[in-house]
Amino acid sequence: MNFKLKTAAALAAAVCASAPAWADIQIGVIASLTGPAASLGAETRKALALLPETLEGEKVKVILLDDGTDPTNAVKNARKLISEHKVDAILGPNLISTAMAIADVANTEGTPMVSVAPLDVSGDKRSYVFRSEPAADLMVDRIVADMVASGAKTVGFIGFSDSWGELLLKALTRSTEGKLKIVATERYNRPDPSVQAQVLKILAAKPDVVFVGASGTPAAMPQVTLRERGFKGRIYQSHGVTSKDFLRVGGKNVEGALIPTGPVLVTEQLPDNHPTKQVGMAFVQALDAKHGADSRSTFAGATWDAWLLAKNGLEAALKGSAKPGTAEFRAAVREGIEKTNGLVGTNGVYSLNADDHAGYDAGSIVMIKVENNQWKLVE
Repeated sequence: MNFKLKTAAALAAAVCASAPAWADIQIGVIASLTGPAASLGAETRKALALLPETLEGEKVKVILLDDGTDPTNAVKNARKLISEHKVDAILGPNLISTAMAIADVANTEGTPMVSVAPLDVSGDKRSYVFRSEPAADLMVDRIVADMVASGAKTVGFIGFSDSWGELLLKALTRSTEGKLKIVATERYNRPDPSVQAQVLKILAAKPDVVFVGASGTPAAMPQVTLRERGFKGRIYQSHGVTSKDFLRVGGKNVEGALIPTGPVLVTEQLPDNHPTKQVGMAFVQALDAKHGADSRSTFAGATWDAWLLAKNGLEAALKGSAKPGTAEFRAAVREGIEKTNGLVGTNGVYSLNADDHAGYDAGSIVMIKVENNQWKLVE
């Protein structure tokens, strides 16, 4: 090799050696692994085990932090993920209260966040915030339609005395207007050991049906108490109860509970023309292979769908010149998520735009009931 060629080769080698390495794609996840919502966080952890190690040939690193079901901890986690780890997107958290706490952080810092809680994602203050979970209004509308179809005229409500319970009560109030009369409204805290007093007041109002506006294992307590006290009417639960822990804690007393849900919970029971059946079946099979038979839940599905939305944005961003770990890359991820159209997930079909950062097709919702301690599709 002559001198000029040697010099050119050496210069090229030096340039390559000095060029910064392409940074790993960093995905931050905030979940309630401890505290009253730990059963929800456990489902998020299940889904994370299926995330790929690479995307478009680039390494994917997942950083999971526990918020302890505490909004203050959630904010600390969000700031740590953004400032220390330079994450390219955040998935989670599990609750509206914690999601509300970190949404402004994600938006202010320009880091895309895909919530698995039904957080309001409208307005300029949420331009970096998206959602994989269906809106509570859509789920409650499905419940009320079933109540009316069953011939009910009155409904009693017992729910959490927090943002989730308030959201469900507001949705019920709106949806029942002109259709049903709410004759009793009772609230309780997630850690409460008993709801005897609240249930007695519900029973005194003699509602035709009862809606339990809660989530996770604490949602079983009102239904158990209602049945023990002799209530024979229909009991509806929110889509926040669809985990095996709810069935375990409630036992025979949650038999017959009626629940609106994303379709992944009963994916084998869906008609073949349901748009999510193929994706849902693949997800369930992968989840069972990783964690054992019947590992599914809508919460695991919501986390997976959050990943699919983030993945859409990441793939779009990787086509550009910005590198992971930079503000430019995060902005490109945000734009890519916002342009999602017709994405088929485990729990529904998503088509987002600048005015709708959820884009969930309400036609994906199904009604199920608890039958023999299993989830059964209501035809």
